Amino acid sequence: MNTLKRILVLFGAAASAALIAGALYLMTPAPARFDRAAAVAAAMAYDARIIRDKWGVPHIYGERDADVAFGLAYAHAEDDWKTFEEVLLFSRGRLAQRNGRAGAVTDYLVAALGANEAIARKYETDLSRRTRDLLSGYAAGLNLYCAEKKKRCAASVLPVTPQDVVSGFASRTPFFYGLEDELKKIFEDDAERAAGLDWLKTAFLRIDDGVELGSNAMAVSPARSSDGATRLMVNSHQPFTGPVAWYEARVKSNEGWDMIGGVFPGSPVILHGVGPDQGWAFTVNKPDLVDVYALEVDDPDRPTKYRYAGGWREFEIGQAKFRVKLWGPFSLPVSRATYRTVHGPAFRTPKGWRAVAFAGDGEIRAVEQWRRMNKAKNFEEWVRAMTMQAIPSFNVVFADRAGAIAYFYNMAAPVRAGAWDWSTIAPGDRADLVWRGVQPFAVNPRVVNPASGYVVNANNEPWNASAPADSPRAEDFPDHLGVRAHSTNRGLREQELYGADASISAEEFVAYKFDDAYAQGSNLRKLIAATLADPAITGDAALAPALDVLRAWNGSARRDSRGAALAISFGRNALGLLLDGVGAQTPDPKAALEKAAGDLIAGFGRLDPEWGAVNRLVRGDLDLPVDGGPDTLRAIYSLSDYSKGAGEAIAGDTYIMLAEWTPDGMRRLRTVHQFGAATLDASSPHYADQARLFAAERWKTPAMDLRMLEAQATRDYRPGRD
Repeated sequence: MNTLKRILVLFGAAASAALIAGALYLMTPAPARFDRAAAVAAAMAYDARIIRDKWGVPHIYGERDADVAFGLAYAHAEDDWKTFEEVLLFSRGRLAQRNGRAGAVTDYLVAALGANEAIARKYETDLSRRTRDLLSGYAAGLNLYCAEKKKRCAASVLPVTPQDVVSGFASRTPFFYGLEDELKKIFEDDAERAAGLDWLKTAFLRIDDGVELGSNAMAVSPARSSDGATRLMVNSHQPFTGPVAWYEARVKSNEGWDMIGGVFPGSPVILHGVGPDQGWAFTVNKPDLVDVYALEVDDPDRPTKYRYAGGWREFEIGQAKFRVKLWGPFSLPVSRATYRTVHGPAFRTPKGWRAVAFAGDGEIRAVEQWRRMNKAKNFEEWVRAMTMQAIPSFNVVFADRAGAIAYFYNMAAPVRAGAWDWSTIAPGDRADLVWRGVQPFAVNPRVVNPASGYVVNANNEPWNASAPADSPRAEDFPDHLGVRAHSTNRGLREQELYGADASISAEEFVAYKFDDAYAQGSNLRKLIAATLADPAITGDAALAPALDVLRAWNGSARRDSRGAALAISFGRNALGLLLDGVGAQTPDPKAALEKAAGDLIAGFGRLDPEWGAVNRLVRGDLDLPVDGGPDTLRAIYSLSDYSKGAGEAIAGDTYIMLAEWTPDGMRRLRTVHQFGAATLDASSPHYADQARLFAAERWKTPAMDLRMLEAQATRDYRPGRD
């Protein structure tokens, strides 16, 4: 009996020890201590004055650019710190520690793509001293905010380093041209990894499947405007909240930095906007900047080599190390090998090993290019910054005080040297198919100072960037360059409005931007025309009331339209949320119309509710009708199920800016944000103070003169010194 007791005691002790060991193994390590005193001391190297205007928008002044970056970081953190944490966790490959298994694929991907390793190697060599000083000031501003507001900041993300800021650019820019979509293709039979890539888009970019980043950009020169002015419309379409939602700021230093425009959390420079003499607007393009290579490896389970150029070549093998949250204080430590080839990172897929070459691989200078664009004093300096090609994609529309306007289809297109159909997977062992650098910026499609006096883009093909005689010709750009061209309703309407009006007034320039119509050549109008001509549908008596609504619809998405709700609901079902034929849930037109009609009857009790009753801008206690819809120039996107009632806008028009340079040399600015400057603080008067303006398609006028700004200031302070 005593022996049995001893055995049980020993067994219990062993079990307890095992449990303790397991708990210790799974216990999430405490973060390193954040030295608040050191953060406060470091902040004393910077001196910024932040003046909040009557809308709560920060205007940051400083002697040096670095001082202003310090103030920009502090001001933005005050309004949106929790989003900064998301950006930092993503860029470091640490999302799974907060979000659990859903973030694990993203964390592995961040490690495999290698941005942070490139930053560690190149930070001192590839970034200028001026840019590094700017980054240091920005990081110091974030750290000071957290030193002062310690209860608001998670210790696990502190301190913020200048390299973290660079990583926010280097790790994100490839996803703007759709790298994750190309990766999904190679993992199409791997449900977990494909779901992880979907999660990247929905949880980080806040873009659900089917809702993409879009945008409009328009400019007219004195040759096109009725009053001789030059005008620029900055109109990016983004999610309303999250890491790629716009935040308005004005920056001004005594070193010549003077800009107002939009930034994302983690951006120490204005991403697009205007200065005293010039400005630019980005729209997303999706050039072909990714190639996939099939690899032959020595061991499919634990490879060390891959076949290349007639022999075997060693993989560069690294380790992705991260933790996956389980529950409470526990998380699972994960270590997985990463693989790199001469082409780029390599992955095991259900169909074998694949290497991926992508634009921006190893490139850390995007923030350097943006800083130079911010500091450029004329068109020539600005173009010189663009020739860096550190920003791998985006359409860009430019305008300046001198009357110059331009459009660029910007892409860091690879030099694809070998003979190959690059729409297919390439053999990874052929040395002649390795990318040979980047095509010169000069080979990209562009329009500079067209005789027609206008340039436009709405994520559409570059061949319609201006008048036909002024636009690039598709035949001049071979397929291997990677220009991808597709039409959008917004692109069609830009030509029907800006392109058809030879003398555009100030009022017309704005009215055209807020156009809410679908062109006859749009996917939606063509779908409806085909439906109304299809006997299999028109012969169904049950659909007659819905068909009557579609026949009567004039193509407008104005809030008082009685046909827009059914037309757009029908289009979303049959064509997808973007009305582009991609991701349609109910591609059969008859079934799609039946579903749309049923949803509206269930949600509104009728087939023809006013569009404004369906299309809503919601912020706090505000619930407002808005014009516009998916792929209209007045762009509003919703994922709502109309069978449950009114929809809620979640993306589209957000921060909009209109810049005008008049013949007498004056600059006039108007801006509006969909919500307000207080991104996350529902108790702030600036949480929703611009929402009514936005819904009514009205503007506010920023106070660019210091005396005017001081007269309306709601706060005036110097972080770390007041």
